[in-house]
Amino acid sequence: MSEIIVSGMRPTGKLHLGNFHGALKNFVALQDKYKCFFFVADLHALTTAYKHTEDLAANSEQMLIDWLSAGVDPKKAHLFIQSDVPEVSELNTLLGMITPLGWLLRNPIYKDQLNELLARKYAGQLKGDENTPLAERVKGLADEDISVYGFLGYPVLMAVDILIHKAAFVPVGKDQTAHIEIARDLVRRFNEIYGVDNVFVEPKPLYTEIAVMPGLDGHKMSKSYGNTIDLGEDLESVRKKVMTMFTDPNKKRANDPGNPDGCTVYAFHKIYNPDYKTRCAECKAGALGCVACKKQLFELMEPQLKAFADRRKVFESDKAQIQQIIKEGAKAARESAAVTLAQVKRAMKITK
Repeated sequence: MSEIIVSGMRPTGKLHLGNFHGALKNFVALQDKYKCFFFVADLHALTTAYKHTEDLAANSEQMLIDWLSAGVDPKKAHLFIQSDVPEVSELNTLLGMITPLGWLLRNPIYKDQLNELLARKYAGQLKGDENTPLAERVKGLADEDISVYGFLGYPVLMAVDILIHKAAFVPVGKDQTAHIEIARDLVRRFNEIYGVDNVFVEPKPLYTEIAVMPGLDGHKMSKSYGNTIDLGEDLESVRKKVMTMFTDPNKKRANDPGNPDGCTVYAFHKIYNPDYKTRCAECKAGALGCVACKKQLFELMEPQLKAFADRRKVFESDKAQIQQIIKEGAKAARESAAVTLAQVKRAMKITK
């Protein structure tokens, strides 16, 4: 329990099943094994949505309610809102002073975020097909609004979130290892410049199993694609969405042999149905129609979704409790952050 883990999520309102299976279930598992700091990344949200802050505070609260409803326990992990810890912004300024510009321009985080933002903003306007490089597809569509310091400096802020609590591990998928490399590079550069080696912990990736949750249309589940099932969503609404899920287009009739690979319904069965291999065999043999398969899926999902919705109503009805959790989490995070910040300022000779 002495080893520390840090992880955060941007507040975009209520979360969906992709967030639950891809991140929140890991939060719940990690809180029993490590000292965890889980934060609502509201400052990160400003890097690409600085013009749209009207719902930021409300979204942060809604995200915390989803975390609590999923089983993240404030008695086991520190839950806080990033901007409630001003030490983060101060350390971001200090480490920004020593970060080479070339690192930021070349860093995959910057490129990935830029590509994702452009893809969302210009969905439906992009030229060419999905195999055409995005840089070619967005020619003439670039928006100067994202050419801001905060967006370019996003990787430094991410590194600060990790380093300020001396995190030993950062939970990531294997395809996200590069996202913590700048934190490791900053530790080495800081040590070299200021002749120290005991201020920061060089974080390591903690590879976690991330369930792949496609959206209703088979693409990645994302609000920007309008293909989500939200946490706490009305069950009748969920049922209707399940019945519209993408299936094998070559399976025209119920008794046609199907191909579960690429079928959204089958991908959900693999998560909710312990007997999913039987469903797979029945589909391939033409013994199970798509409509029946979808109905079975919803019956499997319904108890879990109802239980989550019931828990969510309890937390949502007690806003005083939510604010107390936020206050206590910020206190613990500030105490942790203050130790590191003081060490940094001494190493930089800002203070004695």
